[in-house]
Amino acid sequence: MEKAGDFVSELYNRIKTRRQELGLTVEELANRMGYKDKSSISKIENGKADIPQSKVEAFAKALETTTAYLIGIDEEKERAVKVPPGFEPLPEMVQVPLIGNIACGTPITAEENIKQYIGIPAAWRADFALECHGDSMAPRICDGDIVCIRKQCEVETGQIAAVRIGEEATLKHFYKSGEMVQLIAENSAVCPPMIFSGTQLADIKIEGLAVGFCRGLL
Repeated sequence: MEKAGDFVSELYNRIKTRRQELGLTVEELANRMGYKDKSSISKIENGKADIPQSKVEAFAKALETTTAYLIGIDEEKERAVKVPPGFEPLPEMVQVPLIGNIACGTPITAEENIKQYIGIPAAWRADFALECHGDSMAPRICDGDIVCIRKQCEVETGQIAAVRIGEEATLKHFYKSGEMVQLIAENSAVCPPMIFSGTQLADIKIEGLAVGFCRGLL
């Protein structure tokens, strides 16, 4: 266990080290701190004078650093999150609601009830997740996978979208050409293209873009 004396000694050492890194003289640091006598800095760096807690922040500002650095918190944090060789650190995670089911085949009703919250990478910028059923999007997305959706009303041609057809929803590649929309499965042998045109287009609504999926989560 680190002793209080060791902690104080480290604080003094960091003040001196940081001053030297900046190329400041003892007198220059004293001026930045508002001390009339440079000997005050010398005494602090040599551990012969106490530093009131209120002064630590002032030293951090004068030394163009943070109080966390001066008291050693940054170093402790770095040690705590050090990843062993061969491994990658986990990405920043966020929680999104798993709100129902979506078909990877014939459309099924999307049950918009929150089942639970799941952790996903923040970089996906997803708004919610749906559990997939069916194998028309296999092998990319399989039965039981959790697909994460970013809410948006338009997608680019060929992207995988959660599409509502009336009161039902399905997950497919979305294609639009003029007055015709095609929803194409990854596995066309399981599910043929779904084609909509004319007045049928009024029943088609893009709920969002598929931005990622989780396998074996539940």
